[in-house]
Amino acid sequence: MFHRAREQGYAARAALKLSELDERFHLLRPGRKVLDLGCWPGSWLQVAAERVGSEGLCVGLDLRAVEIPLPAHAHTAVADVTELDPAVLVRRFGAFDLVLSDMAPHTSGDRASDQFRSEELVREAVRIASGALRPGGHLVVKIFQGPGFPEILRDLQVRYQEVRPVKARTTRAGSREQYLIARGLRPARPSSG
Repeated sequence: MFHRAREQGYAARAALKLSELDERFHLLRPGRKVLDLGCWPGSWLQVAAERVGSEGLCVGLDLRAVEIPLPAHAHTAVADVTELDPAVLVRRFGAFDLVLSDMAPHTSGDRASDQFRSEELVREAVRIASGALRPGGHLVVKIFQGPGFPEILRDLQVRYQEVRPVKARTTRAGSREQYLIARGLRPARPSSG
């Protein structure tokens, strides 16, 4: 997989996963605005930028700087998503059509703590997407399925019209990694108070 990704000019094999998910769910279209959380080394940004084209916009955030060349309609910044205010992004770029998160914790080898940290990153991605997406927008988020998975799934089902857990065909055998595809963000309900 790694060699195939490199042959196609991508920074990492993860590009093949996003390509597969897009082919199955038609998430990336010309002119769309995409926010990529945990974007380093930049392979998902490469795929997104190709598919939304120069009339689209891609914004990538990560704790590490992306060093690969990207087209002019793809912007990156060093940022900690746990401290991110999505309203700041919306003020600068407008509401997004799609939020991507391929974030994963640095694995420790302890399955329970790795799953817990993965679920915390998913919750951050859901929080950011809820503030950064336009109504009807979509979210793709990676998760290592653990005990918090049913609760995360229920939360997404309240927020989105359609939610599907998917294992990419290019995922290594035996991996607990999967993606949650959440389509059609429901409009925010006015808070009563």
